[in-house]
Amino acid sequence: MTPDDLATLHARSFTTPRPWSVAEFSDFLADPLVFLLLEGDAGFLLGRAVAGEAELLTLAVAPEARRRGLARKLVNRFLYQARLRGADSAFLEVADDNAAARALYAGAGFVRAGRRRGYYAGPDKQVRDALVLRRPLPLTAERPVT
Repeated sequence: MTPDDLATLHARSFTTPRPWSVAEFSDFLADPLVFLLLEGDAGFLLGRAVAGEAELLTLAVAPEARRRGLARKLVNRFLYQARLRGADSAFLEVADDNAAARALYAGAGFVRAGRRRGYYAGPDKQVRDALVLRRPLPLTAERPVT
């Protein structure tokens, strides 16, 4: 997927947090610490691993492809790739009112580590808190089922 493709899918998947631009995706993809995981043209995950820690930067699945396990596969692959890149823990931020994403991440072993008040602004101009979720990564990473 090109930065244009990523930005288009991101915009179809999000209003809060705001969708990322083509330039933002281009900048991330130019960073050697950032990695992109794809599920065909229906979903992607952007992650970064540095100094023993991995961050799940964003995850997007096309609305018509949801409820098929693609997000779960992407998260499992992220955890595996993060460990291969030397991370011993992973974290992410998620809007506190995003119940579906919170359930996905809880199922993957993430637990609440903090809160960022007023972190996201929605299209309705309402601010939303972000929950910081974290999980340790095992020393041995099992290859995820694809």
